[in-house]
Amino acid sequence: MTVQERAASRLTAREQRETNLWADAFRRLIRNRAALVGGLIVLGLILTAIFAPQIAPMHYAEGDSYNALTVPSWLAPFLPIKNIQSYAKINNNFLLGSDELGRDIFSRIVYGTRVSLPVGFMGALTALIIGLAYGCISGYYGGKVDNIMMRIVDIMYAFPTMLLIILLMAFFKSTFAQVQEPGTIAYTFNQINKVVDRFLGLQGGGMLFIFMGIGLTAWMGMARLARGQILSLKEKEFIEAAHTVGAGDLRIIVRHILPNILGPCIVAETLAIPGYINYEVFLSFIGLGVDAPTPSWGSMISEGSRSIRSYPHMILFPALALSITMFAFNFLGDGLRDALDPRMRGTS
Repeated sequence: MTVQERAASRLTAREQRETNLWADAFRRLIRNRAALVGGLIVLGLILTAIFAPQIAPMHYAEGDSYNALTVPSWLAPFLPIKNIQSYAKINNNFLLGSDELGRDIFSRIVYGTRVSLPVGFMGALTALIIGLAYGCISGYYGGKVDNIMMRIVDIMYAFPTMLLIILLMAFFKSTFAQVQEPGTIAYTFNQINKVVDRFLGLQGGGMLFIFMGIGLTAWMGMARLARGQILSLKEKEFIEAAHTVGAGDLRIIVRHILPNILGPCIVAETLAIPGYINYEVFLSFIGLGVDAPTPSWGSMISEGSRSIRSYPHMILFPALALSITMFAFNFLGDGLRDALDPRMRGTS
C-alpha cells in the first residue's frame, strides 16, 4: 500500500468515527432532561411564531379603548395590590389582560416571538457565517495575515458592544428608514426592510435594521473561537495526510477542519442566542428596536414599567416569556456542550 493509499484510508476511517461521534452526541443530548425540556420549549416557540395568526385570538395591533387596562379574573386575587377592584376592569375578555390601548397582551406576546426568535437565530447564523470564514482564514494561513486580521478584531472589541449597536441602530433608523429617492442605497435598504417585515408577517417592524445592527457585531467572538480551534488542529496528522494526498486549502478547511470545529462553534452560538435576544429587547425598551405597533417583549416591558404599581400584569407576562426563552436556550446550549464533549463519550 502506497503512502497516498494509507493516508486516504486514515481519512476514511476518521470520517466514519466523526459520523459515530455525532450519533453518540445526539443520543447523549436526548438523555439530558434539562436540554430536552429546553429543546422542546424552543421548538414550541418556533411553532408559536410560525402559527401566530392561528394561535393569537386577535391581531397584535387590534385594540379598543373600552377594553383598555383590563385584568383577567383568574389573576386579580394573586396580585399584591389592595382594592384593585375599585379602579381596574376585571373580566375574562382577555386571557392575560389588555394594555392601555385595549390590545390583547397574550396576542402581542405570541406575535412577539416573530421578533425575538428571528433576531436570535439571525444573530447566530451571521456569527457562524462571518466568524467562521474570518477565523478560518486567519488561523489557517497564520503569519502576517493572522496578525492583521486579529488586530482588526481587537480594534472592534475596543468599542462597547451595546453602545456600538445603539449607534448603528440610530444611524439606520435616521438614514435608511426614511423615504428616499428611488435608485439610492437608502431606498434599496428600505425596500428590503419592507420585504423582510412582510415575510415575518409584521407591519413596519424594521427587522432588517435590527439584523444588521446585531449582525455587524456578533461575529467577533466566533472569529476568535474558530481561529483558536484551527490553530490547535492544523498541525495534526490527519491534516498532514490530507496535504499528502494533494488536497487543496479550501478542501482541507471545508472537509477536514470545519467538521472538527463545528461542534464547539454551534454550542457557543446556541449559548449566545439569549444575548442576541437581550440586545433586541433592550433596543426595543429604549425605543430603538421595532417600530410601533409591532410587538416586542422589550417594548411591552417598557410600556408595562410605566404602570407597574397599578397594572403589574402588563410587565409580568412579557417578562415571563422572555425569562422562559432565556432558560430554554441556556439549557439547550449546556446540553449541546455536554453532548459534543468527547470526554463525555461513554458516560450518561
